[in-house]
Parts: sequence; C-alpha cells; structure tokens
Amino acid sequence: MPREQSPSTNERSFVRKALRDNARLDGRRLSEYRAISLLFPSPDAAEVRLGKTRVLCSVSCEIVTPPQNRKFDGIFTIVAELGPGTSPAFDTGGSRQELLLARTLEKTVRRSGALDTESLCIIAGEKCFHVRADVHVMDHDGNLIDASCLAVVAALSRFRRPNVEVRGGVATVYSAREREPVKLALHHRPFCVTTSYYEGISFQDANLLEEHCRDGEVIVSLNKFGEVCGIAKYGGVAVDALIMLQMIKDSLERVKALDMLVADALKESEERPIAELSAENER
Repeated sequence: MPREQSPSTNERSFVRKALRDNARLDGRRLSEYRAISLLFPSPDAAEVRLGKTRVLCSVSCEIVTPPQNRKFDGIFTIVAELGPGTSPAFDTGGSRQELLLARTLEKTVRRSGALDTESLCIIAGEKCFHVRADVHVMDHDGNLIDASCLAVVAALSRFRRPNVEVRGGVATVYSAREREPVKLALHHRPFCVTTSYYEGISFQDANLLEEHCRDGEVIVSLNKFGEVCGIAKYGGVAVDALIMLQMIKDSLERVKALDMLVADALKESEERPIAELSAENER
C-alpha cells in the first residue's frame, strides 16, 4: 500500500505494544471502523471521508469507437491519482502506489462485471460509450483501498449517461434538457474490506501509522450477496484457511453496511431536487 516517511522506532514500539494489549491510539476497538461519510458534490462525483482520509471520484463518459475484438461492448476504465498534495511521499505521475490502487479497484469493480459494458454499446462496431472513473485522493490517513472503492461504486451509482436514440443506423445524442439521462446498468455493488495483521492480531480500518506497523494485510472484495469478487494478500504473514473464512464472514457485515450507506445517500440525493423544487413553488 502507499508508503510515507517511516515513523520513528519509538512510535512503532508504542503502536505495536498497544495492539498487543488490544488497544489503539485513537481509542477504537480492534474491530471498530472510523466514522465514514458519503456525499455527492455533483451528479457525476462522490466524496468519501473515512476518518481523516478523503477520496473523490468523478465519472465521465464520451462516445468512441469500440475495440474490434469486442464490437458489442462499451469501454470502462478506472484511473487513480495520488498527487504530492496528498502526501509528501507521493511523486507526480506514474507512481507504484497509483498503479497498485488502480489495479485493485479494477479487479474489484471492472473485472467482477459490476458495470454492464454491453449496455454501453450504441452501434455495434461503430459507436459506444467510454465510461471513465477518476479517483483523486485528497487526504491520506490510511485505508485508501476501502475508501476509494466506496467512492467509485457510489459515483457509478449516481452517474447518468446521455440518452441516445438510434434510427436507420444514425445515433442521436440528447442533452439533459431534451431527454432524461440514463442510469448506468450495474449488476451489483462490490466493496473492499481490508484486514491488517500484526503478530497474529487482526484489526480493521488501519490508519496511516498503524499501516506502517503491521506485518501484512488481506483485502476481501465482495458484494452484499456474499459473492466474493477477489482476495488480495500483501505482506509475508501467513493466514490460516479457517481464519480467512471467518474474515470473509465478518467482511460481509461491513459490506452490507456500506451498501446501505450508498443506498441511503442515493435516495437523499434524488429527493433533494424535488424538495428544493417544492420549496421554490411555495414561494
């Protein structure tokens, strides 16, 4: 995961001693998560705050020519950006941290078939939508994967593409004023849940200091139905198979809570314009 300047030996010793005593510096239990919030600053973006970690995901689309080997599919890509404003350890462009974050999100969201790419096809072999999700890490205080995945899934759920009509082989793209934009076809909403380890002790939602002190981590990607989309393990610590099964079970409860968070935020964002319109009419 992303690395910053290493903490001092005294800091490491203090954090690790606290973990051995089943305690954390911020007062949380080992299985407790930091406060999380989800906002939609615009119809094409989602902002996630997980403790002091802040991630923004913006979604855009354009009409392009589909690949010749997938004429009936659209294109979906995820791009991650970690700038020097996020952390002094992040350089500008092409960093290993960006690549690792983008690959994990791609495996979780794109390769799991969360977005129906066939629904992005306009004219087979000629025109399709290219949907792009740009992940911008604004503040980094640990657990970027979980926060970024939530931001991507929420932004895709909120985004609307232009309405398109095809007649006689000619595609007509309508603006939002002419026709209601169309929701993206999502088969499911996958989320990432990261579990950290130190000397056989597991704990959830590690902050940046705890990430420097752990031995390894396991990232479980799954949806609210319990379907596992992927498992990634980093670090040399060994994880027993039975412990892994229990980890998946525990992660499912977290995923259900995240899915409910997205559903509630979407409902609120859809009701807000109606409430504002009603208030305007009353005036």
